[in-house]
Amino acid sequence: MIRTIIKIDEEACNGCGLCASACKEGAIVMVNGKAKLLRDDYCDGLGNCLPVCPTGAITFEERDTVAFDEEAVMKHMANLSVNKQQEHDVAKEAKPCSCLSSAAKVLAPHTMMNHNVEIESNLRQWPVQIKLVPVNAPYFEQANLLIAADCTAYAYGNFHNHFMKNRITLIGCPKLDEVDYTEKLTAILVNNNIKSVHVVRMEVPCCRGIEMAVKQALKMSGKFIPWQITVIGTDGSILED
Repeated sequence: MIRTIIKIDEEACNGCGLCASACKEGAIVMVNGKAKLLRDDYCDGLGNCLPVCPTGAITFEERDTVAFDEEAVMKHMANLSVNKQQEHDVAKEAKPCSCLSSAAKVLAPHTMMNHNVEIESNLRQWPVQIKLVPVNAPYFEQANLLIAADCTAYAYGNFHNHFMKNRITLIGCPKLDEVDYTEKLTAILVNNNIKSVHVVRMEVPCCRGIEMAVKQALKMSGKFIPWQITVIGTDGSILED
């Protein structure tokens, strides 16, 4: 039968795995650092994976293939759930959590600090949490917007002067808040004249969620707004700018 199904460009895929996480049918798997369609009958053709792909490696195509099999998907997801629970139980007995965002490490300071020097705050508004900030706050008008993962200000010592100066600051943590910021950020962009957006996030994988929310919000706003991303390492260094 001819139906709509996803197509993955392996050369464009950067191996982030966001599409596999977004697919509710478990149709996408990561093989050798690349996303692959596991089985055609697992793909419903609705494309939940498309908007999360940062490189545009996933598209739709019309081709002759088998029909979507909901019953097979249910069995497949049940098996995945059992396997994940077993892996979790084994990992829990074997060692503590190895997630980069919670892995314990001791960091050495890059330079000696002069504690007699006072650094002035560059915070220009309140509140700062994405979840709490009003969508139509007056300070958004003609604002240069800083959207930052909250750990970045602790990792990067000169955060106020380097990133917050002359910007309206919004912070959040996609892992701890357990919420998709896309809708709130889209509303802010749509209802205000934002001049630019600067995203600052940590290098840990879970922090990519705040970057993806901003990218999706920019698309959904329908506006052309200059934006950039800076990635901070857990040692406080700037990895990408």
